[in-house]
Amino acid sequence: MALDKATLLDWYRQMVLIREFEEACQHLYNEKRITGVYLHLASGHEAIYVGAVAAMRVGTDHIITAYRDHGIALALGMDAGRVMAEMMGKRDGVSGGKGGSMHLASAEHNFYGGYAIVGGHLPLATGLALACKYRGNDQFVISMIGDGATNNGYFHEALNMSGVDKLPNIWIIENNGYGMGTSVEKAAGNPILHERARGYGIEDYGRVDGQDVIAMYDAVSRAAKHAVEHGPVLIEAMTYRYRGHGVSDKQYDTRLKAELEEWKATKDPIEILKRHIAKEHGDVSAELDAIHQAQLKIVEESIQFADASPLPNTLEELFAHVYVD
Repeated sequence: MALDKATLLDWYRQMVLIREFEEACQHLYNEKRITGVYLHLASGHEAIYVGAVAAMRVGTDHIITAYRDHGIALALGMDAGRVMAEMMGKRDGVSGGKGGSMHLASAEHNFYGGYAIVGGHLPLATGLALACKYRGNDQFVISMIGDGATNNGYFHEALNMSGVDKLPNIWIIENNGYGMGTSVEKAAGNPILHERARGYGIEDYGRVDGQDVIAMYDAVSRAAKHAVEHGPVLIEAMTYRYRGHGVSDKQYDTRLKAELEEWKATKDPIEILKRHIAKEHGDVSAELDAIHQAQLKIVEESIQFADASPLPNTLEELFAHVYVD
């Protein structure tokens, strides 16, 4: 697909911002400035998020995901400072500091958040799509699914209802090879996960290179048209995460170290995009360097913003948003 230079550079900007934000979060967690039991990073998944969001009409169409949600928030254009403040549990965070890493959300962007329960968001995605169909609009719903969640009952119930009612769902499986530390081949009777679409009357879009932002954009763009006109689509995006399932997971320091290094060396999504830009538009290394430095500055400023934000420490704040006023 031919795309103009400005679009490709903007996708590069988004992907670098996500990568640098995630890496900063790892360091902040190590310093105990981001706290909590878990932190789920998605370095390596950037092309999936940027490509999928680029196929949306942000603020019109809908998106929902599990707990690996920071990259989607940033791709949607949510303010990095407010996202970082939420990571640190501060009052100026996107969820008032009461959700943290796994519960980013924005009504303005039709982003219904990250959910900590594996597969728990999938019936909500079906419900969102049912609302779109009921209202008779041309909106669709993107739902990210970890490969490990495809063996969860929520997955089968949500996709079955989506297929029965021909709802405008785009189901995207982020297949990074492992559900926590268990390989897909050991967890799934049929490890070709996209083939599950057929059991529910859902359009099977097969496997897409989740490291190629252009391939993701193309697949989700086509899926959006199909979902609105004919019903749900399932995409299996093949990817790899550069960190463990959570920050306490050290499998990439030991048994998967060689595999990780091979993915980084040959299939890094940012490097793939850089090579494509160079092929189509010549030497743009100076522009790319400037973009990269600008994103590093944004991440640093987001940390400063979060550090300066107060904690949500009043009873009024504690009980706010529990019930609709």
